[in-house]
Amino acid sequence: MKVVDGYYGTRHPSTTARYDAPPPLRRGPVLVTAAFAALGGALIPAASLAALWRVWQFYAMLFGLFAAVEFVAFVAVLGWPTRKTARAGAFVAAASLALWVASRPLGLLRRFDPWQPADTVVGFTDYAAAALQVIAVFGFLVVARRRAHPRPSTARRVSAWIVLFPVLLLVLATGAAGTVAAGDNVSGTTASTLLDGSTVEYCRPDGVPLLMDLTRPRPDARGAPVALFLHGGGLVSGNRKPAGPGALLAGSRLAPLRDALTARGFAVASIDYRLAPAARWPAPLADARCAVRFLKANATALNVDPARIAAVGTGTGGTLASLLGVAGEPDSAVRAVAALDAPAEFAFTGQDPLTRASILLALGRDPATLRAASPLAYAGTGAPPFLLEGGRKSAELADHLRTAGIPVTTGGDPAGFLAATLRS
Repeated sequence: MKVVDGYYGTRHPSTTARYDAPPPLRRGPVLVTAAFAALGGALIPAASLAALWRVWQFYAMLFGLFAAVEFVAFVAVLGWPTRKTARAGAFVAAASLALWVASRPLGLLRRFDPWQPADTVVGFTDYAAAALQVIAVFGFLVVARRRAHPRPSTARRVSAWIVLFPVLLLVLATGAAGTVAAGDNVSGTTASTLLDGSTVEYCRPDGVPLLMDLTRPRPDARGAPVALFLHGGGLVSGNRKPAGPGALLAGSRLAPLRDALTARGFAVASIDYRLAPAARWPAPLADARCAVRFLKANATALNVDPARIAAVGTGTGGTLASLLGVAGEPDSAVRAVAALDAPAEFAFTGQDPLTRASILLALGRDPATLRAASPLAYAGTGAPPFLLEGGRKSAELADHLRTAGIPVTTGGDPAGFLAATLRS
């Protein structure tokens, strides 16, 4: 029997027995894509933490904790890529996904929707974050379970990167766009006296604070007529701002309209409203009506005339403005409507695939909902004067309103039309 180190029948331990740590994984395209998907899914809610903190500190701390843990997991997976860190990354991403499922599809967080602050520019930003988490979970699990190839060939590595590189680019673009959209509304209400450029909260439906930017012609203006501006964006994107990602998505004409209106003595109130699919119809119309009620109730403090409120909007914001006119309620009635490039009817028949998809995302398939969101479906009796400039079925809406005895102007200067209609 061989004598080793003074003992019979013993031998030196092998290298494998001496070091029982799992072998590191290669930073291949699946691992890298999963890691950046997890990072993007964490950054999107993190970008809205400031806005969320002003509404509900508990959810802000919870989202911040999840984002911090997922960032640590991202660093660990790429810094020490092993099956153990990959499984940990999958667990963290799955936990973040479970939080979204509990709050959004299941609706278990009924008192307040913590994802709403992230959806103020694009109504499906939280869905993008959830999709990234799904990619992260799937990718991490694939890496953790598949058989390792210690030395894959160069052709194998190159082909894997070629196949998955478009997916990685899509993940990076989605994460970046979602983070920018979620963070575009981080500025809160100002402690102002409602002077030019002030931002105020005008409504809080279901615990969601909705903001209004108010611009008046002069700080000392008294009893000025006011134009309520409703942005476009297909009811799924855009915000109240004249510049930035929200304005870009909405194709906003706010800045020139605001300048033209204030030059004619108008105050301009531009609002955010809830977006689909985070908020379903009739949430946007309810928010627009709430804004009119806010202006009337606070007319003295705002130095505006509650009897001279007009609604002006571009794109689907113009559709909402038209609905304030043809489907108005007594406490949210307006004196004039200017609808620019606004669709007057929502229907799937005869539409291109992109338009059908946008209608489906914003309103769904229910024919009753499509009719309720279409100004052309209302009788129009008792509506205020209208200015219509472009938009699907706008000519039919003009004829429909004229038949009901409503003054309608097609094309022209919106500011001049509103000034002539609302002159004292």
